Amino acid sequence: MTRQPSLRLAILSLALGAFAIGTSEFAAMGLLPWYAADLGVTDPQAGHVISAYALGVVVGAPITSVLGARLPRRRYLAALIGLYGVINLLSAVLPGYGTLVAMRFLAGLPHGGFLGVAMLFAADALPREQRAKGVTHVILGLTVANIIGVPVAGWLGQTLGWRWGFAVPGVLAILAGAMILKCAPRVGVDPNARPLDELKALRNPSVILTLLIGAIGFGGLFAVYSYLSAAMLATSQPPVWAVPATLSAFGIGATLGSIGAARLTIRLGIFRAGLVLILFMAATQGFAALAVGSWPLMLASALVLGLGSGMVVPLQTRLMDVAGKAQSMASAMNHAAFNAANALGPWLAGLALAAGWGWRAPGLVGIGLSVAGLVALGVAWAHQRQADLAGRAKAFPAE
Repeated sequence: MTRQPSLRLAILSLALGAFAIGTSEFAAMGLLPWYAADLGVTDPQAGHVISAYALGVVVGAPITSVLGARLPRRRYLAALIGLYGVINLLSAVLPGYGTLVAMRFLAGLPHGGFLGVAMLFAADALPREQRAKGVTHVILGLTVANIIGVPVAGWLGQTLGWRWGFAVPGVLAILAGAMILKCAPRVGVDPNARPLDELKALRNPSVILTLLIGAIGFGGLFAVYSYLSAAMLATSQPPVWAVPATLSAFGIGATLGSIGAARLTIRLGIFRAGLVLILFMAATQGFAALAVGSWPLMLASALVLGLGSGMVVPLQTRLMDVAGKAQSMASAMNHAAFNAANALGPWLAGLALAAGWGWRAPGLVGIGLSVAGLVALGVAWAHQRQADLAGRAKAFPAE
């Protein structure tokens, strides 16, 4: 009789997959000045590489959720992260700007499906009131990637060439796929599962409003972070170690922010925690705009900018509450929403830069997007309050 692999080792393999995804996704931002120069394009044009990946996530999340509804989760997760690894390796070896944009779009396709199901697995393994911690276990793979993986990718980009920033996470993703096949529990497929039922999540107003908060409000963070390395190199004279240190500082902030956001969500509830985090994000983006021109201040701004990324925790928890039976779709679409923000933020910041607004423009764009996200949060709160009042009126009709 074989022993079932431990839950801890299974979650570790999922976190390794998240680490590979986080390294690849954020390394593309940190390496932007190097592949822009090597491929002979401007920084705003190079930003399309980031946006292409984000659009891939948006397109891939609903597709992978429907296709994977009746597949064993262990094989489903292993296949997605294995495919992710192969496409990253192709990004590293194939020539040309257009090819890189295409490969980054394809790499984004399995992103949402993998992380969404991985977070559900970790959350379901814990008591209901501790689900935010389960989400955090997997998110930590993403945030630790920014402490270790992205700075290493940045260092490789400066010394050996930017293509190594995609090759290394590609290898790690394939390794994660092998570990998942070996370590993840064998869970049977629900014979009553109906793949198209997953699409019902996209008709749920509570789900749509939650996704809208992430798609708009998080755009400010990506508007700033995507051009942070380029702004530092263009406006100051940092030492060689400053860019990798800045990327690592963002990762440290993101790790601490995820842990703090889980505790904040448990203590204050989803909407109050979201309010605090969005206001904090707007403040950090303002600081990032003021810091331009001083590489020590820009390094510090990366740390506080990362703290705001914990916003993913209350939004993921909210989706688990309102998605009903379409948990996989809602969870995957959460990552699609954040990557819609990853496309929107750099695109708007790129337009501002191309218009000649200067390197403070990404921070100003970020503030505007955070304010818009705050409005979306208010609409979602009002909708929930109205639903609660209607529910009470139905349960306790007036005599």
